[in-house]
Amino acid sequence: MSSPAEAAAVAGRPRERADAARNRARVLAAAEEVFLAAGGAVGVTMEDIARAAGVGRATLYRRYPDVTSIAQALLDEHEAGITERILGGPPPLGPGAAPEERLAAFYRAMIALLERHLHLVLGAERGGARLRAGAYGFWRRHVESLVDDAPAAVVDALMAPLAPEVYRYQRQVLGLAADDVVAGLDWLTRRVYAGRVLT
Repeated sequence: MSSPAEAAAVAGRPRERADAARNRARVLAAAEEVFLAAGGAVGVTMEDIARAAGVGRATLYRRYPDVTSIAQALLDEHEAGITERILGGPPPLGPGAAPEERLAAFYRAMIALLERHLHLVLGAERGGARLRAGAYGFWRRHVESLVDDAPAAVVDALMAPLAPEVYRYQRQVLGLAADDVVAGLDWLTRRVYAGRVLT
């Protein structure tokens, strides 16, 4: 299984000293509480987070330029856990399962992330920022490896259902349950692999 440092490297995050990691964890834990109470990052100020974390605003600004960057850092923590499990966790999300099972498990892990942290994803990944993020690139390569004979555009089509705006629309406008979304992605996965000889 990969170490947290290795997973951080894959996700594009630098390694850090132990004391810096503890301070960062304290700030992010406080920020998560503030974001949850506010229902998202919109409307939250740096002062709100500094007060909750028990640090001065200057200390906060030395590491994070704005609230969006804090939301992104907090999201990175949650995304890194999925990255670790893909690289070295147990199957079916980790190595050792058939591609169809791994893709279905990936979808389930991502829907669980969106269900729990949608407010963070919407606050941290605006517009094309999501597509430029290191995590998206890693996950795209993962999906590509599971459908290795598919045209490049198909890989992005398989990633598209995981866009946070799509998930919010499904949950809040269409009124679908998270399990309904998962069932739809299971259906999609079966169709992608229909007729294939899996190895």
